[in-house]
Amino acid sequence: MSDDTELRADARRNRESILMAAEDLFLERGVGVALEEVAKRAKVGIATLYRRFPTREALLAATSNERFLALAETSRLRDTEDDPGPALRAYLEELALNTSIYQSFAGALGTVIQCGTPGCNAITAEGHRLLRRAQDHGRIGPAVTFDDVITVVSAISIAIEKESSPQSRVAHLVDLFLYGILRR
Repeated sequence: MSDDTELRADARRNRESILMAAEDLFLERGVGVALEEVAKRAKVGIATLYRRFPTREALLAATSNERFLALAETSRLRDTEDDPGPALRAYLEELALNTSIYQSFAGALGTVIQCGTPGCNAITAEGHRLLRRAQDHGRIGPAVTFDDVITVVSAISIAIEKESSPQSRVAHLVDLFLYGILRR
């Protein structure tokens, strides 16, 4: 029988194999790919996959962890102006682009960010911070919630999912959200 150190090393290797396989398959075919295929590509049993990642959303959160951490850090570093509008706008654009990296990821974003990974916690905290700053400065109304922001980001991500060059479309859709479509 193996000692605890070997088990931990083996578990770590399995986790990394699962994440690499999931990343590849999610990029190739979207988040709807069968988790059995992820396990097969990772060369682990399906029980091992579910032991490490009990839900598809937990696996999505884990594959997105580094991107979400980087997004939150970049956002914090960028937010140096008195006007919180540009930082909130950039956060929305980057989150929409990161959410559209995998086909059909947008529909699960609201659940994924509740998974508790460091990346999910970081983008949630950063989103709340930016929204609060924009509300404190009167740039966003007090009725807008972080859940509203995630709903809009999800909708934008769905809209751009099949675009080959989504950056300008994301910018336009974020503008529609931030500035509205009604003339005042």
